[in-house]
Amino acid sequence: MKRGFYDGQRVHRAIPGFIVQWGDQRSRDVSQEREWGRGAEASSGAPIGAAEITKKRPHVRGAVALAHPGNPAQADSQIYVTLAERPDLNGRYAVIGRVIEGGDVPARLERGDLILRMRVRE
Repeated sequence: MKRGFYDGQRVHRAIPGFIVQWGDQRSRDVSQEREWGRGAEASSGAPIGAAEITKKRPHVRGAVALAHPGNPAQADSQIYVTLAERPDLNGRYAVIGRVIEGGDVPARLERGDLILRMRVRE
């Protein structure tokens, strides 16, 4: 993921107690809000391929995972953060990390909120 990839995007899905999601490049344009998160245009066009789905990284509160349109190999630019433990998502989506600072922030995000800055550390 290139530096600053998510900066300037807006949250396109926020479901209290479930997830908050962003990564649709169109969310930078508020005139396209009705289409945010929908269809092939909601991706970067570069699927990651087979993502590692493992029991070692479960969907606990604050898990960061890759969204996909039904096939994990088609995961692309959209990511989400779980707002609660979600074992029903285990084995279906690849968890790639977890929130380590600002754990209270994801639950406060709403649809349309602007992601000013997000950092990913190894």
